[in-house]
This record gives sequence, structure tokens and C-alpha cells, in this order.
Amino acid sequence: MSKLWSKGQPLDALVENFTVGEDPVLDRRLLPHDVRASIAHAQMLESIGILSEDESRQLLDCLALIEGEFEAGRFRIERSDEDVHTAIERFLTERLGDIGKKIHTGRSRNDQVLVALALWQRSTVEDVLELLLKTAEAFDTFAEQHTDTPLPGYTHLQRAMPSTVGRWACAWAFQLRNNVSLLEAAAAQVAYSPLGSAAGYGVPEVLGGDREMTAEALEFEGPIEPPEAAQIGRGKPEAALLFALANIARDLGRWAWDLCLYVTAEFSFFSLPTAFTTGSSIMPQKRNPDVLELTRARAGVVQAALHEVMAISGPLPSGYHRDLQLLKGPTFRGVDCTMEMLEVAAHVMSGLKVNQSACEAAMTEELFATEEAYKLVREGVPFREAYKQVGAKYSGAGE
Repeated sequence: MSKLWSKGQPLDALVENFTVGEDPVLDRRLLPHDVRASIAHAQMLESIGILSEDESRQLLDCLALIEGEFEAGRFRIERSDEDVHTAIERFLTERLGDIGKKIHTGRSRNDQVLVALALWQRSTVEDVLELLLKTAEAFDTFAEQHTDTPLPGYTHLQRAMPSTVGRWACAWAFQLRNNVSLLEAAAAQVAYSPLGSAAGYGVPEVLGGDREMTAEALEFEGPIEPPEAAQIGRGKPEAALLFALANIARDLGRWAWDLCLYVTAEFSFFSLPTAFTTGSSIMPQKRNPDVLELTRARAGVVQAALHEVMAISGPLPSGYHRDLQLLKGPTFRGVDCTMEMLEVAAHVMSGLKVNQSACEAAMTEELFATEEAYKLVREGVPFREAYKQVGAKYSGAGE
């Protein structure tokens, strides 16, 4: 089958390869969502008389077959297809002939990819939320096991105030859960349906399409109105999702930094199971916390994905531009990276060991200097005077 946009003239092979890019691979995760949107679209086409009841039934059966073939690993998006949309239409046309050719009535690849991405993003937010809360629970469990184990608190990487291992873990659990609202905001960015906006300017009224019907069938709050708003919003949902993910990744990167310090011989507050560490190719004694270092580094990967999406979509004028094809790669990469980080963090917390004696030994006298000052305050000494009296005991102590 020729490409959906083909006018019959040949396309230069090098140009074709360049423009197709990674879509045949990336679009695989969009296929179930494209099928779902196509089902809603076919039902709408039947409701306005473009498809007969029998034609609609045949299309729906064939779309269900595509989904089954995909789940069984037998449905392929060939490079000659260019994208998932052509692959689906090719399948329908090969089996149903002219009936398959009717499925594209009233839509464009532009709104097809938008609705598939919106459905994918809604589903992805749910998956990330589930894993985020599961990871936070792993931190909570660790905290409950070490509620009273002392741990120095640090400012400027200098011992500052007394804390506990439990409070340290609870702090990370709080911050992870604090990202829930950001994920909900990312879901809100795809609350309205782009289907039927076609190339960005709607479909001629003579067709009589029903965008309200497809929006309801796909559980959107309604269609994007006016249709011109659909394309100029490209990049915003992806950026909102990646902003939430970058904040999750940032939290995990900073947590990993803590552990990189705390598992060293110099701190020795925690230790990783041997199975969680790697070795040196030259130093026989070495065990390395690579899992933590790579978690720290991956925070930058997710942030870079956000910057990439903003850089691609930000400077464009209204309407559709092929630049937008390149949003999928960094978006999917940011999701995959964050999901891996969350899974690894929960796993690390489940195996992390606490060195009680090292934690207790680190609770040196100066950690309680602020407490001493406030005892004097309770006795009526002005705070600044109490501060000076206690500070005099610790020569060279900073704020």
C-alpha cells in the first residue's frame, strides 16, 4: 500500500529514510490506542451514514483482529508503512478492500497521532502513579524499620543537626508523593479529544462528523474547540508529562547522591547487598554502587528529554509541522527512564542495610549545639546571647 499522503510520484530513497526516522519502532506503543480511536471513529462514521451497519461491523471485527495480532506479536509496522496509521489502514484495506479505504474519512494522520498520544499519556500517567506510590511505600517501610536509629543531618555537607534514619527515609517518601499533583496536571493536559480536528482546521461541515460522539466514546471531557487549538498545543502535554517525570527523577537522583556518600567507608551509615554492587576490573577488593550512580545520572537524562521537547516545539508557528514528529522519541525515553529509576529505587530500599554502630558514632556533641542554645533560651537568655555562649564552645563552628 502506498503512503497515505502519496500523490503517485516517487520519493527519493535517502529522503524517505530520513523522514520516516524511528516511527516504525516508536509507534508500536501507540498501536493499541490508535486501534481504540479507530473503533470510535468507525462507529461515528456509521452514525452519520458514511458506513453501513455491515461495513462498520466488518471494520470493528478487523480492528479487533489487529489488536489480537499485535498482542500475539504478529502485527508489524513495516518501514514501508512509515507509521502505525498506515500500517493499520494497510491491514484493513488488504482484508476489506473498499471498506478499509473508508476508515480515513473525516480524519488526518495529524489528529490520529494526537488522539493516540493523548490516550497513551493518560494510560502512562496511571502507570507512573502506581509505581510512584509503590516506591514511596518502600521508603515508608524502610522508615518504619529504623524509626529511632540516629543519623546526622547535614548542611553544606557538614554535620548540622540530629536526625534519624526513619526521618531521612520519610522525607524522600514525602517528596515522591508530592509529585502526584504534577502527574495529575499532565493528565489534565490531555483531557480533551483532538479527533476530528484533522490537519488542524477541522473537517468540512458537509461531512456532518460528530466529534462529541467520539470524545465521549474515548472518555474525554469533550472535543478540542476550535479545531485550530489542537495543533498549536503540540508539545505542551509532552512537556507537562516530562516536567513531572523530571521532578520525580530529580528526587531519585538526589536520594541516590545521599546513598553514594552514606555507603562509603568514610560514612558507612548504610551498605548495599553484594548482589546490588559491581566490581573493579583491576582492584580485587572493590565493590561499586553503580546502580546509585546511574540513577543519579539518569535524572539528567529525563531533564534533557524535557529540554528536547521544549526546544523542538517551542519556536514553531501555528499549524502542523513535521518537526513535531520528533517529540515522541524524548517523551518515550523520559517515561522509560523514570519508570526504571522508580523500580530500582524501591528495590534498593528493600535491600539496604543500616550500620547502627556507625550511625550512633556519628552523633557527635556539636550536633546538639542548637538544642543547648534553646535550653538557655528557655531559661530566659536572649537567643543571640545563647547562640554566642554555645558557639564559643565550638571554635571554628559556622552557621
